Amino acid sequence: MKHHRITTAVIAVATTFALAACGGGGQNPSTSSGAGGFDAEPAEGGTVHVLQNADFSYLDPARGWDGGVNNFYRLVYRQLTTSAPGSADDPTAIVPDLAESLGEVSDDGLTWTYTLKDGLKFENGDPITSAEVKFGVSRAWDPEIGIGSPYLKQVIDAPEDYEGPYKTGDLPTIETPDEQTIVFHLKKPFPEFDAVVSQVNATPFPEGSGAGDEFIHEIVASGPYKLAEYVPGSTIKLTRNESWDAATDDVRAAKPDGWEFTIGLDPATIDERLIAGQGTDVNAIAGIIQPATLPRLQTPQLQERVLQFDGICTTYMGLNTTKAPLDDVRVRQAISYAVDRNAIVNASGGTQLGAPSTTIIPPAVAGHKDFDLYPSADGTGDVEAAKKLLDEAGLSDGFTLTLDIRSQESMQAQAESIQQSLERIGITVELNLIDTSTYYETIGTPSQQHDAAITGWCPDWASSAATFIPPLFDGRNIYEKGNNNLAQLDDEDVNARIDEIGAMTDIAAANEQWGDLDEQILELAPIVPLMVAKTVLLPGENVTGLHSSANAASGGIDFVGVGLKDPEKG
Repeated sequence: MKHHRITTAVIAVATTFALAACGGGGQNPSTSSGAGGFDAEPAEGGTVHVLQNADFSYLDPARGWDGGVNNFYRLVYRQLTTSAPGSADDPTAIVPDLAESLGEVSDDGLTWTYTLKDGLKFENGDPITSAEVKFGVSRAWDPEIGIGSPYLKQVIDAPEDYEGPYKTGDLPTIETPDEQTIVFHLKKPFPEFDAVVSQVNATPFPEGSGAGDEFIHEIVASGPYKLAEYVPGSTIKLTRNESWDAATDDVRAAKPDGWEFTIGLDPATIDERLIAGQGTDVNAIAGIIQPATLPRLQTPQLQERVLQFDGICTTYMGLNTTKAPLDDVRVRQAISYAVDRNAIVNASGGTQLGAPSTTIIPPAVAGHKDFDLYPSADGTGDVEAAKKLLDEAGLSDGFTLTLDIRSQESMQAQAESIQQSLERIGITVELNLIDTSTYYETIGTPSQQHDAAITGWCPDWASSAATFIPPLFDGRNIYEKGNNNLAQLDDEDVNARIDEIGAMTDIAAANEQWGDLDEQILELAPIVPLMVAKTVLLPGENVTGLHSSANAASGGIDFVGVGLKDPEKG
């Protein structure tokens, strides 16, 4: 995200609210708006419209895991805990959701217990009990379905050969002594476990359901909205879930009667519609404004509708360390020296939409350490240093690599900038364009992955750098599907440091160590940090309740508070 993060990592895209995963350091990304009154309390009723280019990755939360779809999931699904709403005093906090309170942890830190609230129901009126929560969580281990957030599998103890409820059956390390109590046994102490069960793949599901592709286009709602219509690549319509009880939910305001997502629109068309603000578009929100549109937002009438959020996500290029010649650290370091980060920012729309990055952990996230291992004059790349390393590696004549990239104009502009940077040192970059809706799945499948890929990562919960380093660089968590370690780095020293820091109970001290490990990892150059993306939005004039969420929306607008000023308008 949060990637997906590829996250978590998720990069700023012009089609959804993903900044591509989920800023940080306990602070809410700063917000600025004109006189639009976007933080006013919404009225009851009406339909919020969302305009976007690409479809969501999956409706099944065990599969999907990026900033755009995670935000959508918040409307229809609930978990034991969740991120506080964007309007909260601390929007980065993890708060109870289906559970009465945050978890009760044992003295040894290995057991966490939660008690469910009364009155919880699925959309069909069936009760949500501890058994359904356990079943939903256990789906994360299915090798075909469980390709989303990795934290459940990484933290909760499970038999080594466990492959989820459909293939293996019961997961004995999660106990349900009664209908309202659920007990988790961990592999080792993890003081941030409340955040783990806030992940979207901890969504409850009716026992026995959801096998195969059942939920790719379907939803079993536990949140305030249910699926009324889904035409893949075209339309998603949500209506009220009458079985949802607002008295059990302190997070979701659910003021609109419904939501309508229009998919498959050209990004330039989206901008034109938002600028014109006609008909139902006064009730519309969309993703990041296209770079070419930015100069047009300077008029007073549009300026009062502009929303800006600071960036919390790192855009980077992963280098596949298992493929020659990228298995040579000198070659990866040469690429790190050669990249012109300022050109990347310019290709992405300029300084209004991003800032160059030289670290994995962005400045807004706890644990950030300021350093630059591959410096150059004005950040334009050190060609001589890069060529020297290629000479040492026996590659003076250069080589050809294939770069995976999403088939979007802004993403292709970034890739073309990489082409131009590396051409200066004799490396020919061939682009492999992948549809946005399947991009994360494709690059997260090592058998389909090429030499490099541009993606991004956002913190899955903002108070800790633990959601940046381990998902991207722990060599013991390289999966056949749903792999976030795009570099496929498996370094003993890095793995050992991840274990040492992960065992620390002082989160502030751990964050400092994560910053040091950031530097240690970049000495190996498994990725090239490119930029930290910023968010510029142009909501419709009748939309309100617009607050940023680092955890739930990758720094974009948190859907749970959104509504309309006048439900009859549009």
